[in-house]
Amino acid sequence: MAYSLVVPPASHFHTSTLRSMASSILSRHLTSSLRHSRGLSASGHRHQQTTAKRVEEVEFDGPCMKTEVPGPRSKILAQQLESIQSVVQVNFFCDYEESKGNYLVDVDGNRMLDVYTQIASIPIGYNHPALTKVMTDKKNMSTFVNRPALGMMPPEQFSEKLVNGLMAVAPKGFSRVQTMACGSCSNENAYKAIFIWYRNKMRGTPEPTPEEVRTSVINQVPGCPDLTLLSFMGGFHGRTLGCLATTHTKAIQKLDVPSFDWPIAPFPQLRYPLDQFERENAREEARCLEEAEDLIVKWNQKGRHVAGVVIEPIQAEGGDNHASFDFYRKLRGITKKHGCAFLVDEVQTGGGSTGKFWAHEHWGLDDPADIVSFSKKMLTGGYYQKDSFQPDKPFRIFNTWLGDHTKNLLLTEVIKVIKTENLLDQAKKSGKVMLEGLYDLQDKYPHLLSKARGIGTFCAIDVKDEDTRNLLLLKARNKGVVLGGCGTQSIRFRPALVFKEHHAHLFLDIFNDAIAELK
Repeated sequence: MAYSLVVPPASHFHTSTLRSMASSILSRHLTSSLRHSRGLSASGHRHQQTTAKRVEEVEFDGPCMKTEVPGPRSKILAQQLESIQSVVQVNFFCDYEESKGNYLVDVDGNRMLDVYTQIASIPIGYNHPALTKVMTDKKNMSTFVNRPALGMMPPEQFSEKLVNGLMAVAPKGFSRVQTMACGSCSNENAYKAIFIWYRNKMRGTPEPTPEEVRTSVINQVPGCPDLTLLSFMGGFHGRTLGCLATTHTKAIQKLDVPSFDWPIAPFPQLRYPLDQFERENAREEARCLEEAEDLIVKWNQKGRHVAGVVIEPIQAEGGDNHASFDFYRKLRGITKKHGCAFLVDEVQTGGGSTGKFWAHEHWGLDDPADIVSFSKKMLTGGYYQKDSFQPDKPFRIFNTWLGDHTKNLLLTEVIKVIKTENLLDQAKKSGKVMLEGLYDLQDKYPHLLSKARGIGTFCAIDVKDEDTRNLLLLKARNKGVVLGGCGTQSIRFRPALVFKEHHAHLFLDIFNDAIAELK
């Protein structure tokens, strides 16, 4: 059976491939060996390589478009919502009950292949049977009905669920986790943990002086020390007040909001194709590392100590900006040299999209970080921490709920699905198809596309300018593919882990058709 596309008339696993990328600055892995086996038809489209029977057993057989998006029903709902709250960022309204697997259905009945998945936050697709089973299991009823203050009165099964869930996929070297609700509050509290850790180290004791206690409640030193965090241009770590001081992407996210004066280091601006600019990119990374270390030294010398460094394994919101694995290894060495905590923000990169459960695993380090934050595909938020970052007194890291225990139940099932269905390997396979297809498209449309890049299905491509990028996103959506932008001119691809090779081929076909319509 062919895939149907109805458009309205006029209206923790290792592979040699990924290991090789660490030594070639994210080179186009296996490009030469794959060029001859892309499965292209004479028209340039890919033959579907999975039987319809398998597709029908799992989900829909393809997109089906009935209206433009947003459609009439979405527009009516937007008008209703506008009287209550802002809708300027609302794309369309969804029918989540009808959505399934890799397909998102809107309230107008449009069925779209979702390659963005709620900003990279759907791990195993919509309405996965394993998750609906958790919801309908009567023994879980009290967990969903009663939301406990986990920091004070956790349920009996809390430790067990953490062991079988978050701790079952803990990054190497971590035996502690602190749950939170979202990515921003995860980083916000991780920052607090870093500052507490650093101050205890400076004092030589966790016990504050009477003067520190007195001045802390009136926002003055020494109780509120003038410590800093170093972050990188292009990084995104959240929209809460402390996180905004380390977020350096779009002005609209920070405009009119007071911020902390903390050091900002340059992030490498790599030139593509990577294999043609290895020497230039190595120099660029060396420059950025040197500037980062200089900033740590200078800020320490003026008494505004850099307590920690925060960075993403791939700068997602900022434009899917990559650096080599060696860059991160050397940066880790700098933090150890100067006694800074190293926080790796895996809110968007964690959960398996890169073919490893944590993107920093690609670096190949025995001691990759002091704290690793997470959210999105992990369903709950929080951070893993070393023992020394554990608070020594109550209420230092605290809020009412400290996450949501129901998400721990769901995550346990997600992890089982990932393991039993080998979804990390699937991300590698599907990502190979996607990246090769993106290489093809940028070769076919060099005046429009460039810098195809990615690891696993965590991929992106640049469009010639922001306006063209935004138009392409709309055209693709109206043809049945949901995508998202990042940076000023990039499109980021964030499918669920159940996104298979035939989904990648289907996406590439539709994406090609959308690009062909651009002037």
